[in-house]
Amino acid sequence: MNKIIYKIGNIDKVSEVKSLYEDAEWTSYTKDIQKLIKALNSSLFIITAWDGDELVGLVRVVGDGLTIIYIQDILVRKSYKRKGIGTQLLQKVLHNFKDVRQKVLLTDEKQEIRKFYEKNGFFSCDEGIIVAFAKFD
Repeated sequence: MNKIIYKIGNIDKVSEVKSLYEDAEWTSYTKDIQKLIKALNSSLFIITAWDGDELVGLVRVVGDGLTIIYIQDILVRKSYKRKGIGTQLLQKVLHNFKDVRQKVLLTDEKQEIRKFYEKNGFFSCDEGIIVAFAKFD
């Protein structure tokens, strides 16, 4: 593993995006790869993590950027997990949007995922502080 380089901005390497999402087993996103690329590039903010020419991580943010952000996707290639890349991606987002009051994300219920977000200052809405609702079609 070389030094990981973080880049802010849109991404045009379709094959790298597809590979990363498939590695994360988020294949529902890759069924229409052009739609995914358009969604990524329409996001408020994107940071990618690169090991040479290989895309190894990505985080994207949607929202108004002033009062609320949604951390929509955060992915790290399986072979690069537990190396601090996810934390770096998330911390860069939090730093960039430090003046935004509401920072929201929805994710799978897994102990590993819960620990990651709690370690980074998030709390679960099932702890009674607030309630969250979602509708998926």
